[in-house]
Amino acid sequence: MKFVDSCEVKVVAGHGGKGCVAFLREKYIPFGGPSGGDGGKGGDIVFETDPGLSTLVDLTYGRTLKAPDGKPGQGKDKYGRGGEDLVIRVPVGTQLFDKGTGDLLFDLDQPNTRTLVARGGKGGRGNIHFASSFDRAPRRAEPGEEGQEFDLRLELKVMADVGLLGFPNVGKSTFIRAVSRARPKVADYPFTTLVPHLGVVSIGEEASFVLADIPGLIEGAADGAGLGIRFLKHVERTRALLHLLTLDPGEGREPFRDFEALMDELARFDAELAKRPMVVALTKADLPDVRDAYPKLKTRFKRRKIDLHLVSAATGEGVRDLSIAVYRLLGKGDPDDGG
Repeated sequence: MKFVDSCEVKVVAGHGGKGCVAFLREKYIPFGGPSGGDGGKGGDIVFETDPGLSTLVDLTYGRTLKAPDGKPGQGKDKYGRGGEDLVIRVPVGTQLFDKGTGDLLFDLDQPNTRTLVARGGKGGRGNIHFASSFDRAPRRAEPGEEGQEFDLRLELKVMADVGLLGFPNVGKSTFIRAVSRARPKVADYPFTTLVPHLGVVSIGEEASFVLADIPGLIEGAADGAGLGIRFLKHVERTRALLHLLTLDPGEGREPFRDFEALMDELARFDAELAKRPMVVALTKADLPDVRDAYPKLKTRFKRRKIDLHLVSAATGEGVRDLSIAVYRLLGKGDPDDGG
């Protein structure tokens, strides 16, 4: 399914049904009193978070979402039927913004919850409500109220414990395949990952965390370069960061400079992100050049008070130790090694 993490929609709650003007006319009551019933309430617009969804693609086809109107009242004191609520299912992590002002209206970050977004209009009162000692045959009723309507911008930010970060081709997709059940595409070219992938990393019987493979960043991402802000925003939901680095002389990059550039992009996008708890690892340890460079790089990172891990997703070297380090960073304690 196509991954879509932003879209615009108009939501229109149902209008209330109009009240009825009617009088009781039966065989033995030729001049009965008013009997016009009330109109039904319009349907609400309700958003429901569904953990089984991972994209907003379904909402890109119908840009106007309207709930049914309430039915009008009828004679013999019959009230109109209320319009059914329109329930719109969205992924967990969806945010609703006012399209005009940009204000955040709702942050739907809990699974299996319903949020009333637009309220349906009340039904109008029928003429049975307007009878008085001065007017025993009222010929007036109320129209139904209009339902609320909003122009919304929806944005999806993936929900995960840990954001997996790195420049293109550092081996992020290979790593997440090695430690979780996620199966992102793996190939030797930049931007293999074009959508965020979520994987559950299990260390023991009851020890696990959710890892989000954030698509590869490049310098200037905070300004929208490459796939830029589209993917940086997904990092905001994570509690901790896992930076993957490697040697890439063909691209004219080296690990320590890559790390500094990545931190700069995070800080420019959101200063708080650069302060998140983090673990840093050098990948592709199965390559001789990477293994040879590791001791010197470890010393450079130690000066920054950062412990640099050495891992190889291809051989499994260091992967479990790195996973345990991330688990502990999350404050979950020590994993159950018996799992």
